[in-house]
Amino acid sequence: MPKHSKRFRELKKQVNSEKLYGVDELFAALKTTANAKFDESVDVAIRTGLDPKYADQQLRGSCSLPHGLGKTTRVAVFAVGDKAKEAEEAGADFVGAEDLVAKIEGGWLGFDAAVATPDMMRHVGKLGRILGPRNLMPNPKVGTVTNDVAKTVVELKAGKLQYRTEKSGIVHSAIGKVSFDAQKLKENFFAFYRAINRAKPSGSKGTYIKGITISSTMGPGYRLDLADARTALEDK
Repeated sequence: MPKHSKRFRELKKQVNSEKLYGVDELFAALKTTANAKFDESVDVAIRTGLDPKYADQQLRGSCSLPHGLGKTTRVAVFAVGDKAKEAEEAGADFVGAEDLVAKIEGGWLGFDAAVATPDMMRHVGKLGRILGPRNLMPNPKVGTVTNDVAKTVVELKAGKLQYRTEKSGIVHSAIGKVSFDAQKLKENFFAFYRAINRAKPSGSKGTYIKGITISSTMGPGYRLDLADARTALEDK
């Protein structure tokens, strides 16, 4: 949302920018400043001390959320033969091979996640410049280059998310919708937070997680008290 928006400025006044919010307090407060006319996503930005230009400081993976993302994930699968049939039966929205590659080269991007069998990567590889920047490229590191397409499709449709560090070292992801009750949002957040902690790259130096900000799509951000979050995570 533009910073000059009158609505945004009024909402921002309700947030103490100097304060670190405890987990319970944060999710309760966030709901009070999420008043758009649609069901906003709840977005998490984790600021790390990583420098992704180094191979041993790159962070990329996937995470299943216990309560899903609150939206329908459209899944495209690159496969042929029996694997294509498995994908269709598992609920994939789009299944194809070289025809699907050509469609994407033509400008179509009507999906949220992509899966490919290993044998299809010789064709899918040419889509790197299109899908890579959008975090849609199938990748074995996050389990989307696989022969187990049925399982992967089911997981993605159920709300499995993929994450990676941006050039600035920040990891962004939605973890649900504002309409979720606070407990479900917390449980989804902790699943994501735990996954990021477990995936700490070997080359990480100094402080790994420097800060976390949580906001709704159209609302101001709340800075999380990391000490409170760590304590809550240890209690689980």
